Amino acid sequence: MPVKLNLVEAKSILVKSGLPASDWVINAYNGCMFGCMYCYAASMARWKHPHDEWGSYLDVKKNAPELLHVELGKLFNRFKAKNFGSIFLSSVTDPYVGFEAKYRLTRRCLEVLADFEYEGKISIQTKSPLVIRDLDVLKRLKNVTVGFTVTTLDDKVSQFLEVSAPKSSERIKALQKLHDNGVSTYAFIGPILPYFTAIEHKIEELLDKLQEVGVLEVWFEHINLNGFIKSRLYEYLQQEDSQLIPYFDRTLDQTYRDELDQIIHRCMKGRSLKMSCNKVLFHK
Repeated sequence: MPVKLNLVEAKSILVKSGLPASDWVINAYNGCMFGCMYCYAASMARWKHPHDEWGSYLDVKKNAPELLHVELGKLFNRFKAKNFGSIFLSSVTDPYVGFEAKYRLTRRCLEVLADFEYEGKISIQTKSPLVIRDLDVLKRLKNVTVGFTVTTLDDKVSQFLEVSAPKSSERIKALQKLHDNGVSTYAFIGPILPYFTAIEHKIEELLDKLQEVGVLEVWFEHINLNGFIKSRLYEYLQQEDSQLIPYFDRTLDQTYRDELDQIIHRCMKGRSLKMSCNKVLFHK
Protein backbone atom coordinates (compact mmCIF):
# COMPACT_ATOMS: atom_id res chain seq x y z
CA MET A 1 0.00 0.00 0.00
CA PRO A 2 1.45 3.43 -0.95
CA VAL A 3 1.96 5.69 2.05
CA LYS A 4 0.96 9.33 2.15
CA LEU A 5 3.82 10.96 4.05
CA ASN A 6 3.33 14.32 5.77
CA LEU A 7 6.13 16.25 7.49
CA VAL A 8 4.53 18.30 10.25
CA GLU A 9 5.55 20.62 13.09
CA ALA A 10 4.24 19.43 16.45
CA LYS A 11 3.15 21.94 19.08
CA SER A 12 3.84 19.55 21.97
CA ILE A 13 5.44 16.12 22.23
CA LEU A 14 5.47 15.16 25.93
CA VAL A 15 1.75 14.83 26.61
CA LYS A 16 -0.11 13.84 29.78
CA SER A 17 -1.36 10.26 29.56
CA GLY A 18 -4.68 8.70 30.44
CA LEU A 19 -3.29 5.17 30.16
CA PRO A 20 -2.67 2.83 33.10
CA ALA A 21 0.95 2.77 34.31
CA SER A 22 2.10 5.81 32.34
CA ASP A 23 2.06 9.50 33.23
CA TRP A 24 3.28 10.87 29.91
CA VAL A 25 3.26 9.73 26.29
CA ILE A 26 5.46 10.55 23.34
CA ASN A 27 4.07 10.00 19.84
CA ALA A 28 6.67 11.08 17.31
CA TYR A 29 4.39 9.91 14.51
CA ASN A 30 0.66 10.02 13.83
CA GLY A 31 -0.73 7.12 11.86
CA CYS A 32 0.88 3.71 11.48
CA MET A 33 2.01 1.84 8.40
CA PHE A 34 1.39 -1.59 9.96
CA GLY A 35 -2.36 -1.24 9.37
CA CYS A 36 -3.49 -3.82 11.96
CA MET A 37 -7.15 -4.61 11.37
CA TYR A 38 -8.13 -4.46 15.06
CA CYS A 39 -6.21 -1.31 16.00
CA TYR A 40 -8.01 1.09 18.36
CA ALA A 41 -5.78 3.95 17.18
CA ALA A 42 -7.43 3.78 13.75
CA SER A 43 -10.58 5.06 15.42
CA MET A 44 -8.79 7.97 17.09
CA ALA A 45 -6.65 9.02 14.15
CA ARG A 46 -9.52 9.26 11.67
CA TRP A 47 -10.40 12.75 12.90
CA LYS A 48 -7.26 14.14 11.26
CA HIS A 49 -7.48 11.81 8.26
CA PRO A 50 -11.20 11.17 7.72
CA HIS A 51 -10.78 10.02 4.11
CA ASP A 52 -7.55 8.03 4.45
CA GLU A 53 -7.36 4.31 5.15
CA TRP A 54 -5.51 3.32 8.32
CA GLY A 55 -2.03 2.23 7.26
CA SER A 56 -1.95 4.52 4.23
CA TYR A 57 -0.62 7.68 5.88
CA LEU A 58 2.00 8.81 8.35
CA ASP A 59 2.47 12.24 9.91
CA VAL A 60 6.13 12.71 10.80
CA LYS A 61 6.58 15.19 13.67
CA LYS A 62 9.94 16.38 12.42
CA ASN A 63 10.61 18.67 15.39
CA ALA A 64 9.85 16.04 18.05
CA PRO A 65 13.39 15.68 19.51
CA GLU A 66 14.00 19.43 19.70
CA LEU A 67 10.58 19.96 21.24
CA LEU A 68 11.21 17.23 23.80
CA HIS A 69 14.49 18.89 24.80
CA VAL A 70 12.68 22.18 25.43
CA GLU A 71 9.79 20.57 27.32
CA LEU A 72 12.09 18.56 29.58
CA GLY A 73 13.93 21.75 30.43
CA LYS A 74 10.71 23.52 31.35
CA LEU A 75 9.59 20.63 33.56
CA PHE A 76 12.97 20.52 35.27
CA ASN A 77 12.74 24.23 36.05
CA ARG A 78 9.29 23.61 37.49
CA PHE A 79 9.95 20.47 39.55
CA LYS A 80 13.72 20.77 40.16
CA ALA A 81 14.02 17.04 39.47
CA LYS A 82 14.74 14.69 36.59
CA ASN A 83 11.77 12.43 37.22
CA PHE A 84 8.31 13.66 36.19
CA GLY A 85 6.75 10.20 36.20
CA SER A 86 6.66 7.32 33.72
CA ILE A 87 6.97 8.01 29.98
CA PHE A 88 5.46 5.73 27.33
CA LEU A 89 6.41 5.49 23.65
CA SER A 90 3.87 5.34 21.97
CA SER A 91 0.11 5.37 22.56
CA VAL A 92 -1.44 5.99 19.12
CA THR A 93 1.29 4.78 16.78
CA ASP A 94 4.18 2.35 16.73
CA PRO A 95 7.40 4.19 17.63
CA TYR A 96 9.31 1.99 15.18
CA VAL A 97 7.18 2.30 12.05
CA GLY A 98 9.11 1.73 8.84
CA PHE A 99 10.01 5.38 8.27
CA GLU A 100 11.70 5.47 11.68
CA ALA A 101 14.66 3.88 9.87
CA LYS A 102 14.96 7.12 7.87
CA TYR A 103 13.78 9.86 10.24
CA ARG A 104 15.07 8.34 13.51
CA LEU A 105 12.68 10.43 15.59
CA THR A 106 12.17 7.75 18.24
CA ARG A 107 15.91 7.20 18.50
CA ARG A 108 16.59 10.92 18.76
CA CYS A 109 13.90 11.33 21.46
CA LEU A 110 15.52 8.51 23.42
CA GLU A 111 18.88 10.23 23.01
CA VAL A 112 17.36 13.44 24.39
CA LEU A 113 16.09 11.52 27.43
CA ALA A 114 19.47 9.85 27.89
CA ASP A 115 21.38 13.14 27.58
CA PHE A 116 18.97 14.68 30.09
CA GLU A 117 19.69 11.70 32.39
CA TYR A 118 16.00 11.12 32.91
CA GLU A 119 15.44 9.12 36.11
CA GLY A 120 11.80 8.09 35.70
CA LYS A 121 10.58 4.89 34.09
CA ILE A 122 10.56 4.82 30.30
CA SER A 123 8.48 2.17 28.54
CA ILE A 124 8.53 1.42 24.83
CA GLN A 125 5.96 -0.73 23.03
CA THR A 126 6.39 -1.87 19.46
CA LYS A 127 5.90 -4.65 16.93
CA SER A 128 9.17 -3.94 15.15
CA PRO A 129 12.63 -5.49 15.61
CA LEU A 130 13.99 -2.09 14.49
CA VAL A 131 14.21 -1.28 18.21
CA ILE A 132 17.33 -3.51 18.31
CA ARG A 133 19.12 -0.81 16.32
CA ASP A 134 18.90 1.43 19.39
CA LEU A 135 20.45 -0.94 21.93
CA ASP A 136 23.28 1.53 22.49
CA VAL A 137 20.84 4.26 23.52
CA LEU A 138 18.65 1.91 25.56
CA LYS A 139 21.68 0.93 27.63
CA ARG A 140 22.26 4.60 28.47
CA LEU A 141 18.80 5.02 29.96
CA LYS A 142 18.51 4.52 33.72
CA ASN A 143 15.12 2.82 33.86
CA VAL A 144 13.81 1.51 30.55
CA THR A 145 11.73 -1.48 29.56
CA VAL A 146 10.85 -2.56 26.02
CA GLY A 147 7.64 -4.38 25.20
CA PHE A 148 6.44 -6.17 22.10
CA THR A 149 2.83 -6.71 21.16
CA VAL A 150 2.55 -10.47 20.63
CA THR A 151 -0.97 -11.66 19.92
CA THR A 152 -0.03 -15.06 18.48
CA LEU A 153 2.95 -17.32 17.78
CA ASP A 154 1.60 -18.11 14.31
CA ASP A 155 3.11 -15.92 11.59
CA LYS A 156 0.18 -16.64 9.27
CA VAL A 157 -2.25 -15.24 11.84
CA SER A 158 -0.11 -12.18 12.54
CA GLN A 159 0.16 -11.45 8.82
CA PHE A 160 -3.59 -11.94 8.40
CA LEU A 161 -4.70 -9.42 11.05
CA GLU A 162 -1.54 -7.32 11.52
CA VAL A 163 -1.24 -6.80 7.81
CA SER A 164 2.10 -5.02 7.31
CA ALA A 165 3.59 -5.53 10.77
CA PRO A 166 6.73 -7.67 11.28
CA LYS A 167 6.05 -11.36 11.80
CA SER A 168 5.46 -12.66 15.32
CA SER A 169 8.55 -14.87 15.05
CA GLU A 170 10.68 -11.78 14.38
CA ARG A 171 9.28 -10.11 17.49
CA ILE A 172 10.11 -13.14 19.62
CA LYS A 173 13.69 -13.09 18.32
CA ALA A 174 13.93 -9.37 19.14
CA LEU A 175 12.71 -10.01 22.69
CA GLN A 176 15.45 -12.62 23.08
CA LYS A 177 18.06 -10.20 21.72
CA LEU A 178 16.99 -7.47 24.14
CA HIS A 179 17.09 -9.89 27.07
CA ASP A 180 20.54 -11.12 26.05
CA ASN A 181 21.73 -7.51 26.10
CA GLY A 182 20.40 -6.84 29.57
CA VAL A 183 17.31 -4.83 28.60
CA SER A 184 14.17 -5.52 30.65
CA THR A 185 11.27 -6.71 28.49
CA TYR A 186 7.53 -7.24 28.64
CA ALA A 187 4.85 -8.50 26.26
CA PHE A 188 1.46 -7.05 25.44
CA ILE A 189 -0.99 -9.81 24.58
CA GLY A 190 -3.66 -7.59 23.23
CA PRO A 191 -6.08 -7.82 21.80
CA ILE A 192 -6.61 -11.44 22.80
CA LEU A 193 -7.75 -12.81 19.46
CA PRO A 194 -10.88 -14.99 19.45
CA TYR A 195 -10.58 -18.31 17.60
CA PHE A 196 -6.80 -17.90 17.15
CA THR A 197 -5.50 -17.24 20.68
CA ALA A 198 -8.35 -17.25 23.21
CA ILE A 199 -7.92 -20.97 23.92
CA GLU A 200 -6.24 -22.31 27.05
CA HIS A 201 -3.51 -24.36 25.35
CA LYS A 202 -2.71 -21.51 22.94
CA ILE A 203 -2.31 -19.07 25.82
CA GLU A 204 -0.11 -21.60 27.66
CA GLU A 205 2.10 -22.00 24.58
CA LEU A 206 2.41 -18.25 24.17
CA LEU A 207 3.33 -17.71 27.82
CA ASP A 208 5.84 -20.56 27.71
CA LYS A 209 7.60 -18.95 24.74
CA LEU A 210 7.60 -15.49 26.31
CA GLN A 211 9.16 -16.86 29.49
CA GLU A 212 11.73 -18.73 27.41
CA VAL A 213 12.97 -15.48 25.83
CA GLY A 214 13.24 -13.67 29.16
CA VAL A 215 10.03 -11.65 29.34
CA LEU A 216 9.31 -10.55 32.92
CA GLU A 217 5.84 -9.06 32.65
CA VAL A 218 2.74 -9.54 30.50
CA TRP A 219 -0.27 -7.37 29.81
CA PHE A 220 -3.56 -8.84 28.62
CA GLU A 221 -6.32 -6.90 26.92
CA HIS A 222 -9.71 -7.90 25.55
CA ILE A 223 -10.45 -6.80 22.02
CA ASN A 224 -12.20 -3.44 21.72
CA LEU A 225 -14.94 -3.55 19.10
CA ASN A 226 -16.35 -0.04 19.23
CA GLY A 227 -18.41 1.05 16.25
CA PHE A 228 -15.59 2.18 13.96
CA ILE A 229 -13.17 -0.63 14.80
CA LYS A 230 -15.87 -3.27 14.39
CA SER A 231 -17.03 -1.84 11.07
CA ARG A 232 -13.50 -1.77 9.67
CA LEU A 233 -12.58 -5.25 10.93
CA TYR A 234 -15.82 -6.90 9.81
CA GLU A 235 -15.57 -5.41 6.35
CA TYR A 236 -12.15 -7.03 6.08
CA LEU A 237 -13.37 -10.37 7.47
CA GLN A 238 -16.30 -10.39 5.06
CA GLN A 239 -13.79 -10.29 2.22
CA GLU A 240 -11.22 -12.69 3.67
CA ASP A 241 -13.06 -15.21 5.87
CA SER A 242 -16.61 -14.42 6.97
CA GLN A 243 -16.78 -17.61 9.09
CA LEU A 244 -14.62 -15.83 11.68
CA ILE A 245 -17.21 -13.12 12.38
CA PRO A 246 -19.29 -15.15 14.90
CA TYR A 247 -16.12 -15.70 16.95
CA PHE A 248 -15.53 -11.96 17.12
CA ASP A 249 -19.22 -11.37 17.88
CA ARG A 250 -18.80 -13.45 21.03
CA THR A 251 -16.24 -11.00 22.42
CA LEU A 252 -19.03 -8.45 22.90
CA ASP A 253 -20.58 -10.69 25.57
CA GLN A 254 -19.55 -10.17 29.20
CA THR A 255 -19.85 -13.92 29.84
CA TYR A 256 -17.21 -14.57 27.18
CA ARG A 257 -14.84 -12.07 28.79
CA ASP A 258 -15.43 -13.49 32.28
CA GLU A 259 -14.67 -17.02 31.09
CA LEU A 260 -11.54 -15.84 29.28
CA ASP A 261 -10.39 -14.00 32.41
CA GLN A 262 -10.62 -17.27 34.35
CA ILE A 263 -8.62 -19.11 31.69
CA ILE A 264 -5.88 -16.49 31.74
CA HIS A 265 -5.60 -16.52 35.51
CA ARG A 266 -5.27 -20.32 35.41
CA CYS A 267 -2.55 -20.05 32.77
CA MET A 268 -0.65 -17.49 34.84
CA LYS A 269 -0.83 -19.46 38.07
CA GLY A 270 2.57 -20.68 39.28
CA ARG A 271 4.56 -18.70 36.72
CA SER A 272 7.34 -16.26 37.49
CA LEU A 273 5.72 -13.82 35.05
CA LYS A 274 4.11 -10.71 36.49
CA MET A 275 0.58 -9.99 35.27
CA SER A 276 0.20 -6.24 34.98
CA CYS A 277 -2.72 -4.78 36.92
CA ASN A 278 -3.49 -8.38 37.95
CA LYS A 279 -6.39 -8.37 35.52
CA VAL A 280 -7.28 -8.43 31.85
CA LEU A 281 -7.82 -4.89 30.62
CA PHE A 282 -10.96 -3.93 28.75
CA HIS A 283 -11.47 -0.50 27.24
CA LYS A 284 -15.00 0.06 26.10
